[in-house]
Formats: sequence, structure tokens, C-alpha cells
Amino acid sequence: MGLTATIRTRDGWAVSHAVVTLADMTGSQVLRVEADIEGAVRDVNPLPPGAYTVIVTAVGYAPAAASAIVTASGRAEVGTVTLARQGGTELPPPGPWTVDPAHSTVGAVAQHLGISSVRGRFTDFAASIEVARDDVTKSRVEAVVRADSIDTGNATRDGHLKSADFLDVERFPQITYRSSGLTVAGSDRWTVHGELSLHGVVRPVDLDLAYLGTGSDPWGGTRAAFRATAQLRREDFAMNYNQVVQAGIAAIGTTLKVELDIQAVQGDSLPRV
Repeated sequence: MGLTATIRTRDGWAVSHAVVTLADMTGSQVLRVEADIEGAVRDVNPLPPGAYTVIVTAVGYAPAAASAIVTASGRAEVGTVTLARQGGTELPPPGPWTVDPAHSTVGAVAQHLGISSVRGRFTDFAASIEVARDDVTKSRVEAVVRADSIDTGNATRDGHLKSADFLDVERFPQITYRSSGLTVAGSDRWTVHGELSLHGVVRPVDLDLAYLGTGSDPWGGTRAAFRATAQLRREDFAMNYNQVVQAGIAAIGTTLKVELDIQAVQGDSLPRV
């Protein structure tokens, strides 16, 4: 008897703080109940038979409405009600997430000789994400990259990039990024605002972030995937080296495109697998 319902996000996660209100055809409130930790509503009190409107609300989500018919037994089964993030924006469930470096890539692309691109990546890094519960724009990202882990597939080039001409890894062994906030850029897109410390210079850098969804992994964890990009000017970080091979053409372009493919595991540490 009573009302049963399940409240989920678009990714299928429980909305444990959802409030379900049942109103009759005159608009009068008949029942108000909160979902449990599994996002389930199981009210056992019998209801008067008839047609009702179910309204579901939760902090950070757009309200949703559904119809319900209470049978002669005093029971109504609403099924699953899906809530969308306020404004149509989506992020993973709130709380801490830890970036998995074994399944993530921190890469950069530079133009070479004005006609092609050279790609590189950093192989040693750590990062954490904190998804805010009530106001997702206050979510935070922190990352640390070892500068000497640069790998472009060529030892000679890597050695030059580690030298004082570029990263100067002896003086500046770490590259860090700390976010200061997020703004909505689309239904699954965000702009991450933060500060990048690179080559001894700290400058504001925005990341264009796409949230790709969440899912279970084979080790019993939950993972979220992101893709992010940014453009940096080398001279903004005091990396002014250049070799002009001919009039107007530099050996290495002055603009770098940063490309991040990220998997994060729910929790404040990585599981042992």
C-alpha cells in the first residue's frame, strides 16, 4: 500500500535528498516524503483512490512532475523519475574523486616548422576533483605534474624540452593547476577557471571541459570520464626560446594546445588493483 518511486539522475545515480510531493486534482497536498539513501520512496500509508500529480524536487536539480493513479488498494507505483541538473547541466555525483593516471592522459601539441604538429605527454601526475553537493559551480580541481616526465617519443627532443630553454626542470620540477570555480557552457560542458603554475610563472588559465559520463569498473569502483582542452602561449610563461628556420617561420610554434583525457575514480584514493 502507499506510494513507491525511485529517483535517479540521468546517469542512473540515486538522488538521496529528493523530496516527493503528491497532490490531488484540486492541487491540495496529500503526501510529502523524502527519498532514502538509495533514492527510493516507500510510503506504506494507504492513499485515497484517484488521479494525482507527483512533484519531485532536490537541491541542484530541476523539478520534475509525473502522473500517478492510486488504485482501490490505496497503492500507487510511480516507477523511476529522472532528475536533470539545474539548467540542464550534468556532473558526476558529489564528493571526492581521484584521477587515475594509468587511464588518463595529460598531453600537449605544438606546431613544428609551420606545417605539422609534435605531440607530447606527461607521464607522472596526480590530481583530485571535489564535486560540490549543492552548488556545482564551487567544485574544485587540483593537479600536480612532474615536469621531467615529458615524453615526445624522441630522447633528444625531450632533453631539450627539459632544459633551461623550455621547462627548466631542475629549477621548476612541478607544474600545478588549482581551480577557482566553474561556469556552465552547455548541457554537459563547463569552463573551469583556475591558475596554472608553469616555469615559475603563475597565470590564470581556463579549461574547456566536457563531462563524458560515469560507469562501474571491473574492480568494484565507480569512474567518471572527462575531456578538457586549453591553449597556452609559451611567452606567457617565460619560455621564449625560438629558432627561426626561415623568414617568418619558427621551428617550434609559440602556442601550445593542452589536451586532457581523464578518468577519475570515486573516493579520495585509488583502489589497489
